[in-house]
Amino acid sequence: MATVVERERKFSGDDGFRLPDLTGCGGVVTVSDATASDLDAVYWDTDDLRLLRSGHALRRRTGGHDAGWHLKVGTVGGARVEHQFPAGAADAGPPPELAALIRGASRGRPVAPAARVVNHRRERRLLDADGRVLAEVAEDDVRAEDLVDGVAQAWHEIEVELVDGDEDLLDAVAARLAGAGAREVPVSKSHRAVAGRLAGVGDGAPAGPAGPVFGYAREQRDAIVGNHAAAYQGDEDAVHDMRVAVRRLRATLRTFRGLWDRRESEAVRAELRWLGGELGRVRDIQVMAARLDTAVHDLPDELVLGPVPARIGERFAADLARSTTALRAALDADRYPDLLTRLDRLVEAPGGEVDRRWVDRRIRRAVRRADDRLDGALAVGGPAGDVALHEARKRYKAARYAVEVREPAVGGPAARLVKRLKKLQNLLGTHQDSVVTREVLRRQALQAYTEGENTFTYGVLHARQAEAAGHDLPAVVRARDRARRRKVRRWLRR
Repeated sequence: MATVVERERKFSGDDGFRLPDLTGCGGVVTVSDATASDLDAVYWDTDDLRLLRSGHALRRRTGGHDAGWHLKVGTVGGARVEHQFPAGAADAGPPPELAALIRGASRGRPVAPAARVVNHRRERRLLDADGRVLAEVAEDDVRAEDLVDGVAQAWHEIEVELVDGDEDLLDAVAARLAGAGAREVPVSKSHRAVAGRLAGVGDGAPAGPAGPVFGYAREQRDAIVGNHAAAYQGDEDAVHDMRVAVRRLRATLRTFRGLWDRRESEAVRAELRWLGGELGRVRDIQVMAARLDTAVHDLPDELVLGPVPARIGERFAADLARSTTALRAALDADRYPDLLTRLDRLVEAPGGEVDRRWVDRRIRRAVRRADDRLDGALAVGGPAGDVALHEARKRYKAARYAVEVREPAVGGPAARLVKRLKKLQNLLGTHQDSVVTREVLRRQALQAYTEGENTFTYGVLHARQAEAAGHDLPAVVRARDRARRRKVRRWLRR
């Protein structure tokens, strides 16, 4: 299976639209002659169009240079990841490899043909002075049919996809096309093909004072689903982003727990904790491996005695393989789509009967609890103090996520508090990383000792981590004081 990242924009033109001369746009010197092809794609989805609603497009296409099964993840106008897989002569559905990647978006439900899109394409390449292809511009005469309700449509569309060009080139081409009468289209062909049915199942914007809470929760739910495919394949950024979304959801369901049925929201929080644990095992290994690799390479050569880099690499490679396999098994299990379905019911429900003051009180309470937990942690020393600081860090994460709920409406004041809470959270995280790293080094040294290897380097690394931890605490105190300044928190008391 091949995976590519595409950056493209789509435009619609009237029947009389003519493609303008695009030379001079962002370094374009030459426009190639048009190459024609006929493309025929059948898009697959659940009966309630969950894939499209989740920013996924699954199709089986014939014609063109990349015929086969395609799964696109992301929204039109931004970077979209496309997974490609060869098609069989008599496919009854998407191959298992792609089915695993849509499990989050489909909620584990079956998919079936939803729409057919046929288009006659005329494609041109935009080249710079050295003959590099900066972008490809395709003019499509599109005919689409909703395979469920039979509604047919036809339109003329222009696609501009970057190859070696940049966003400035896209902007320049977009401006030239707009000058010729084209209008940018924010949705894909598959969306347009089933627009009528999408309108019937669309997720309306949450309203009322609790609307920002529900909107924030939906964003995190969508982040879990949007990162599913890449996380399933072990992508580090996707695993991180998916884990953060899980954390944000767990914190939101707790901070604003009065908005949902208590028993159900706590049950969903427990399931989110399970999912976060599976993601966390992968992510923690990725982070620790990178941290120790950097630490070893920062040492002078004369302080690296024995096969330390190799032993560290071997250990984490094995651990990462095991944890990645376990994560895939979790995402393949029925428990995962069941969790998402229950989460849908919570975040898509109408907002609770509360006012804005109720929401703000919960935010203030989350911030105050974090403050209290940190003050108590700073009064404790030794290993117990490390544990308490870690708990304070988790409280500040919850506080920051609560403030983020109001950030779009409050603007700058909330954004400043988010920034300072994040700084404090990161410093506490650095301290916790040092604690965990020292324990990993201790175990690694014990293993090396039993195998008759030199343990000197592990001791040096351990000492450096301990020294770094000692520098963290004064910085934590300074960041705490900055996060508590009256001008940063004044808006919370309104």
